[in-house]
Amino acid sequence: MIMQQRIESALGALNPAHLDVLDESHMHSRGLQTHFKAVVVSDQFAGLNSVKRHQKVYATLGDLMGEFHALALHTYTPEEWAKVGAAPASPTCAGGSKH
Repeated sequence: MIMQQRIESALGALNPAHLDVLDESHMHSRGLQTHFKAVVVSDQFAGLNSVKRHQKVYATLGDLMGEFHALALHTYTPEEWAKVGAAPASPTCAGGSKH
C-alpha cells in the first residue's frame, strides 16, 4: 500500500466527514512519498484549538509519522468546513535538501 493510502486509512479512526490526503512530494526535492497534505474534517475536533487538533492527528498516525518527512495539516469541524469549503493551497518548497 502506498504511503498516501496508509495515511488515509489511519486517519479513518477520526471518523472524518471529509478527508483529503494529497502527495505533494513532487513540489519538493526529497523524492517520492515524503511530503503530504491532509485536510481532515471531524466532529472530534470540536472544542480543540489547532495545536490540540494536530496532536490528535499525530497520535492517530502514531509510528507512521516517522515514515515520511512532512505533513501539512488542515483540520476543521464540519461547521467550520461548511464555511470555508476548501483548505489553503500549499506554498512552494522553501528549500530543504536541494543539491
